[in-house]
Amino acid sequence: MADIVISEFMDEAAVDSLRGDFSVLYDKGLVDRPEELAALAGQARALIVRNRTQVRSALLDAGPKLEAIGRLGVGLDNIDLEACKARGIAVLPATGANDVAVAEWAVTTILMLVRGSYFATPDVAAGLWPRERLMGGEIQGRTLGLIGFGAIARETASRARAFGMSIIAADPFVAAEDPAWGMYGAKPVSLETLIAQADAISLHVPLTAETRNLIDGPRLAAMKPGAVLVNAARGGVVDEAALAEALKAGRIAGAALDVFDQEPLKAGSPLAGCPNLILTPHIAGVTGESNVRVSSVTAANVRRVLGERR
Repeated sequence: MADIVISEFMDEAAVDSLRGDFSVLYDKGLVDRPEELAALAGQARALIVRNRTQVRSALLDAGPKLEAIGRLGVGLDNIDLEACKARGIAVLPATGANDVAVAEWAVTTILMLVRGSYFATPDVAAGLWPRERLMGGEIQGRTLGLIGFGAIARETASRARAFGMSIIAADPFVAAEDPAWGMYGAKPVSLETLIAQADAISLHVPLTAETRNLIDGPRLAAMKPGAVLVNAARGGVVDEAALAEALKAGRIAGAALDVFDQEPLKAGSPLAGCPNLILTPHIAGVTGESNVRVSSVTAANVRRVLGERR
């Protein structure tokens, strides 16, 4: 049986680097075969997962020898952290390794939504020429509101400032005297002020009891009529039904979601058929480059913990 079981896709070079020191079972389809994954966890010292593998009591109980959970990414809402802590299982996110990828996704989608012309492919291919309807706008001179001001939000701020945007951010966990505000040219404001003032809002918070449905109907109604919303943080932070209603009613100008309350997004979602909506499959943090970085960091983290506990 394998020392390390990897249940989702990972850079092959990083997998091979682990094989030099441990027995490794790499099957990126295991995430969709939870019973088989649980059986394989029986002798494993470590699991390596992305966001879809649910590391809950059933899987943890099946792995009595587990010492580490390597997370190919940074969000930890798919892992029972309290249970891992009680068992002394190290949980190892790849902190910082995909910050650039997510920041680039956020700024790119804001540009697409504000410009508005990138939805024109079917019309142009059909011989139509809707130039006046697709005039769109520029992000220069507009205000970006960041909900959460951690590492990814700061990378997003840096890129948005290069386009001439002003930055405001709401984060009760970053002190007013923190030098990061000045370093990234961001002004700290309350959440309600941010929602009222921002031309574009980007979410950068984890999913917790406090942040679930943080962006709900009343807060969507409080946004500027021409504002756009992007979320590459966690599904569940945005009330999807309320967002669909706001888009269909034209109360906001557009939205882009990379994360959803249930993944994959279920058929019949209220988001289906919404105008000015970009949906991507939890891919904002995954590029060829970031996959190499995330996989390398995770392999090193797991190797370190297993090496220390031999």
